[in-house]
Amino acid sequence: MTQYKSDFIKTIEQRGFLHQCTDLKVLDEQASSTIITAYIGFDCTAPSLHAGSLLPIMLLRWLQKTGHKPIVLMGGGTTKIGDPTGKDASRKILSEDDIAANMNGIKQVFEKFLDFNDGPTGAVMVNNADWLEKLEYIGFLRDYGKHFSVNRMLSFDSVKLRLEREQPMSFLEFNYMIFQAYDFLELNRRFDCSLQMGGSDQWGNIINGVELTRRVDGKSVNGLTTPLLQTSSGAKMGKSADGAIWLNDDMLSAYDYWQYWRNTEDADVGRFLRLFTELPEEEITALENLDGVAINQAKKMLATEATAMCHGRDAARQAEETARKTFEEGASGDKLPTIDIARNTLDGGIAAYELLRQAGLATSNGDARRLIKGGGARINDVKIENETQPISSDDLGDDGKIKLSAGKKRHALIIVVD
Repeated sequence: MTQYKSDFIKTIEQRGFLHQCTDLKVLDEQASSTIITAYIGFDCTAPSLHAGSLLPIMLLRWLQKTGHKPIVLMGGGTTKIGDPTGKDASRKILSEDDIAANMNGIKQVFEKFLDFNDGPTGAVMVNNADWLEKLEYIGFLRDYGKHFSVNRMLSFDSVKLRLEREQPMSFLEFNYMIFQAYDFLELNRRFDCSLQMGGSDQWGNIINGVELTRRVDGKSVNGLTTPLLQTSSGAKMGKSADGAIWLNDDMLSAYDYWQYWRNTEDADVGRFLRLFTELPEEEITALENLDGVAINQAKKMLATEATAMCHGRDAARQAEETARKTFEEGASGDKLPTIDIARNTLDGGIAAYELLRQAGLATSNGDARRLIKGGGARINDVKIENETQPISSDDLGDDGKIKLSAGKKRHALIIVVD
């Protein structure tokens, strides 16, 4: 095993973040002798990031914890173009107001993971619209376009895969990699940023930035990528059967977030503990070596630690306790997702399939009907036999609530309001 000098490279290699690097030996030497400044870019395509973005966020967190300075680059400018990487079709063009609103939502996430302060390793958040929108396009192309070979641009996966699948790519999207490369050059000039990091699908774009900075300013900078992250079964990170696993509190509850991690596949527990928690290696090794039903203890630890980082320790403990009451004691738990139903509506009775959909336990009436027919729906822990079975005030428990369940792990409470 390679012996690294810097705490940063040692840490990310041990925990599974390290995939590719333009010059790992030089980067390791720099990180062991000085404070390096590194950035990762995030476009503003939604009002929150989801769990699929946790890998780069945690990479920035470890960068800062090992004594270096992270830059969060918000793509206020590049979002107007749309990153073609991994996409079969052009992204929806967002309005200025939509991008601004999304950016405000995304900013909240980083305050949970990074320390923004005025110190030498304090995190910085910048918006690439600050420089991209000031570019005069003809002058920009004259000064920087000559450093990009179209032949080479066509060889990058972000372009090549789209063309191989005979999916159109607009000239606007084709410009994306040039602007991303220019971001690196601009950040190097403004902050002496010497490292761009990102997922493995960004390798070609990162290389462009490294080469542009060298050609234009004669500066040596580096690029580093993380592995492509999927679950052992091949599922994409950050998605569940019910949709995206959002990182913002107002888009996904701490309980649902906890449940996402609790449902991790057995084969992924050790890997995810290293990537998404800060537990020490010895503890992770002990947890991942549990087998049989004991592996559930490791999953609970993963869920609680990951939730604590995103939602706070108190919310993580409440989610864990709610899950314990719900699954181990058969109680309702205090923090299950809830839905309010007017008393007069419930008195008249609501078809079981309709209430399951309203409670968010099914995506459609058809989905709810299939769930009931398959025997996976319950009311107050009793199997729902008929999809049109009326649910009414008669089903209220002693606590004045109705517990609905979809399978063994998804639950919601119906609360009556006058």
